[in-house]
Amino acid sequence: MKIIDAHLHLFPTDEPWAEERAQSVGHHNDWGHLRRVYGELGMVHGVVMGNRSLETGYHQYPAGLFHYCVGLDSGLMEQGVRVIPDLPDRVEAHLKRPECCGVKLYPGYNKIWLSDPVYRPVYELAARYDKPVAVHMGLTAHARAHLKYCHPLALDEVAADYKHTRFVMCHFGNPFLDCAAAVVEKNPNVATDLSGLLEGRVDLDRYFREQAGYANLLATWLTAIGQWDKVMYGTDWPIVNLEEYIRFIQRLVPEQYWERVFFDNANRIYGLGL
Repeated sequence: MKIIDAHLHLFPTDEPWAEERAQSVGHHNDWGHLRRVYGELGMVHGVVMGNRSLETGYHQYPAGLFHYCVGLDSGLMEQGVRVIPDLPDRVEAHLKRPECCGVKLYPGYNKIWLSDPVYRPVYELAARYDKPVAVHMGLTAHARAHLKYCHPLALDEVAADYKHTRFVMCHFGNPFLDCAAAVVEKNPNVATDLSGLLEGRVDLDRYFREQAGYANLLATWLTAIGQWDKVMYGTDWPIVNLEEYIRFIQRLVPEQYWERVFFDNANRIYGLGL
């Protein structure tokens, strides 16, 4: 089975903390290592959720292995304090690049509603170039962020108002699973990825015993809405071990949908042409 990781992060190899994080889950923070592990696991491609820079030169990734979404994170937006005057032009410069397959928004960290006018030109550009807007939804990596901005219902509002823009709800809105499921089911222009539902190494048998309630909720909502053409595999690497996360998602998704979830949907939704 071929696999696309529809949600990962890459960091410069000279940052010690990134290597420490990768080592904590059994990996190394370098592209050579990822190429080898990808080959071993049948992973053929990845979508990098970009951040930290709007310079096109910053987003250079190994050809044939990765596409990327240009990210508007809190480091760029200064948690909503600073509005970038030429933001539409800079975003469009990325969307023109074949290796850029979308835009990534971080509303909880930016503390800006998805309906804020600052994002309107981004949505319109994404629709024009037919590339999706991926949005961090659900729990955040630190307590300084505000959850109200990244609740799935905030995405419902813009999905309804920008019908020609395609959106990806990252992390299935975890832990707001019922609202996430409703937004994905209701809006034909909203897909989702299953990244970041675990963190660190995990004994899967023990996990599914001890966290049976949560795992059953995930499987129940995914099955209840039946939107298997809009669900994508993703990891949020480097926070998880790649092999363990594949096995984790395989336990949540019925086997008859594996090809769609692990490969077909990401290839179509992000226009990867694989």
